Amino acid sequence: MIRHTVAFRLKHAAGSAEEKAFLDEALTLKQIPSVRNFEQLRQTSPKNDFTFGFAMEFDDQAGYDAYNVHPLHVAFVRDRWIPEVADFLEIDYAKL
Repeated sequence: MIRHTVAFRLKHAAGSAEEKAFLDEALTLKQIPSVRNFEQLRQTSPKNDFTFGFAMEFDDQAGYDAYNVHPLHVAFVRDRWIPEVADFLEIDYAKL
């Protein structure tokens, strides 16, 4: 199992229509067949500047690889992520 996580900060003002539209559009990632347990998260710690997180799981490396090249993911990254995300940290885990 691979757990894919990303913490990020948007360029949009907190609570704005643009912020909501971005988060709503991100829900399309749940439609990718290999994605399991997709979550949108709000940062609660004052220890970093990230405001949101996405987390999801994949059964194996093949599922993760399929996600990365899936047309919904590619379009989301191109059309929303790159233009609207100010900063991010991606971490992918496998169980020990």
